[in-house]
Amino acid sequence: MKQERPYFKTVISKKAEASVRQGHPWIYDTEILEMPEMENGSLTDITGTKGNYLGTGMTSFHSKIRVRLLSRNANDRFDEAFWERRVRYAWEYRKTVMGADLECCRVIFGEADHFPGLTVDRFGDVLVSQTLSYGMEQLKPVLFPILLRVLREDIPIRGIYERNDIALREREGLTQSKGWFAPPEDGTTLVWIRENGIRYGVDFENGQKTGFFLDQKYNRQAVSRFAKGRQVLDCFTHTGSFAMNAARGGAAHVHAVDVSEAAIASAKENAEQNGLSSVISFQTADVFDLLPQLEGKREYDFIILDPPAFTKSRKTIDAAARGYKEINLRAMKLLPRGGYLATCSCSHFMSRERFEKMLKEAAADASVELRQMEARQQAPDHPILWNVPETDYLKFYLFQVV
Repeated sequence: MKQERPYFKTVISKKAEASVRQGHPWIYDTEILEMPEMENGSLTDITGTKGNYLGTGMTSFHSKIRVRLLSRNANDRFDEAFWERRVRYAWEYRKTVMGADLECCRVIFGEADHFPGLTVDRFGDVLVSQTLSYGMEQLKPVLFPILLRVLREDIPIRGIYERNDIALREREGLTQSKGWFAPPEDGTTLVWIRENGIRYGVDFENGQKTGFFLDQKYNRQAVSRFAKGRQVLDCFTHTGSFAMNAARGGAAHVHAVDVSEAAIASAKENAEQNGLSSVISFQTADVFDLLPQLEGKREYDFIILDPPAFTKSRKTIDAAARGYKEINLRAMKLLPRGGYLATCSCSHFMSRERFEKMLKEAAADASVELRQMEARQQAPDHPILWNVPETDYLKFYLFQVV
């Protein structure tokens, strides 16, 4: 006898069914044909128009993404044992791909780890989380103690700090906030980490996102390999991570620029901590204003462009492409023949094809050729699911300008 399912059924359109069958976990409000009344955040079974089971997901009635799938297995029970398996699977993956390099890493990467809307980073003995879906917000009392218990089997973790001070939560009907989940005895919010042999202070209470950008870890190493003897300009330096990797790689000098005074102050402190202050100079300036002022001076033979995401929606992709082209074009004009350019985009809306097209156009306008040395992406603790394009967001290229 067929066992009765404990969840309400939601019927989706044929177009949505095709997307789900291809592996995408999101179902939009416009794709739902039938949905009974239920509490926000409830689990619901998803079926096609013929009643065929497609998966089970969490509802979010304030979001255009109305259901986020958790499982396509009708035998799954969404109890503590289920979530513990999920946490262990994510942690074991990190131990495999990062090896001994676990001191600072992403532990949970949302949909890529089947925790829709949840990000968890490790900085030393602290986990920093960001919760961007209503269903995950309701699961925290169950999920976070499991997360602490599983990781503490391997490493000391004193607590989880929540960085939920982000406007995206409002689209889920959630308020913004930040603070400790179950405050530890030691509630300090500055921690020192070591990445690629370089020491950084991470202010996870006030820093951007969760306090430090971990996805560029191995791209910074790549930059350091080509920096020896070079005059380097590091644009959008933030906490100085690319600048210090270049300096560690033997750069003759690095000039690090960011529009944020707080970022520059943090970068200076990091440089002092690593004994690199004599090699790196810092400037608070808007890169879009600075690059035109440098035109014709030929001061640098290695330029690094690591801008913030210029677009967070498809509506502004054209404006973003113009911004990316402007800084890349100006950097190519500043570099001598044989100089090096590291350039990237961290927006998944700027596709790899669109970004490469922009670079080709910038090179043509600058009357230079680009000799590709490396094409890279985010570190493997930010895994990419091929059926979820949103998880493939970081494009990173190293060129010689010839």
